[in-house]
Amino acid sequence: MYMDIKKLKQDDISGALDLVLNVFMQYEAPDYSQKGIETFKECINDIEWVASLEWYGAYKEKLLTGVIATRNAGNHIALFFVKEEYHRQGIGRKLFEIVIKNSTSDFITVNSSPYAIEVYKHFGFSVIQEEQITDGIRYTPMLFAK
Repeated sequence: MYMDIKKLKQDDISGALDLVLNVFMQYEAPDYSQKGIETFKECINDIEWVASLEWYGAYKEKLLTGVIATRNAGNHIALFFVKEEYHRQGIGRKLFEIVIKNSTSDFITVNSSPYAIEVYKHFGFSVIQEEQITDGIRYTPMLFAK
């Protein structure tokens, strides 16, 4: 399957956030408390935080199928979501490869949701601390060494 990975411009971010919220509600929200869901929505509605991220999107033809957003000079994955109908098609791998390529460190970190731990392990991440909960958000700190 042909797909195009590109850096998202400001105009693309609102569509990316729609994808993020839809996939979050489908896959992540069932593992979260109401407080966690509210905290997540507050984060993705925080204009300054969203603008501080470096965003990449995967496109099949002109349709946005997945997004990854990083912070800390590309060394921490803040958001990583692929639409359900495009799971297991290599889109997440391609998005992760662009992060590896643009990272400025020998390490990439992520605070994985419960749902995504196995996905990150598949990409070569290791769990570095046990699960934590902050403002209702459940996450497991993980590390990828390049």
